[in-house]
Amino acid sequence: MLTVQALTTGDWPVWREVRLAALAEAPEAFKSRLEDWDNGGEAQWRARFEMPGTYNAVAVLNGRPAGMASGVPGDDGAGELRSVWVSPRARGRSVGDQLIAAVQDWAARSGRDVSPAMSLSWGNRECGVPCATMVAVPAAGRHLAGPGRR
Repeated sequence: MLTVQALTTGDWPVWREVRLAALAEAPEAFKSRLEDWDNGGEAQWRARFEMPGTYNAVAVLNGRPAGMASGVPGDDGAGELRSVWVSPRARGRSVGDQLIAAVQDWAARSGRDVSPAMSLSWGNRECGVPCATMVAVPAAGRHLAGPGRR
């Protein structure tokens, strides 16, 4: 069973587990490096959740974390997709699509458009073409068509 869970500040240990796995497994997909976060203390991890207006989510597949994604307010007021990663064991199971949909829903709920620049280099490798094609909300609340979303 796959669920996507929005995280709060108190969930920083879950985020830490998934983020460190992501940085170790796919370092080329992120601006941050494993060594930037590997020895990070609780304050560093909590700070991630204290950024105003952000959204952080973890996908859980069969009771185990399987991926992550964040939505952050961009300089232009649009929502930006960041920190997306899907565990190798969960790839090909629509985990990336579900994470992107959760960020799109966050953007719509917060009255933001989602930046068309959401398509990141990880998309084709980890989620396949469907994940990379469902990347924008043209106006708050109106989703583009994508896998399972019409």
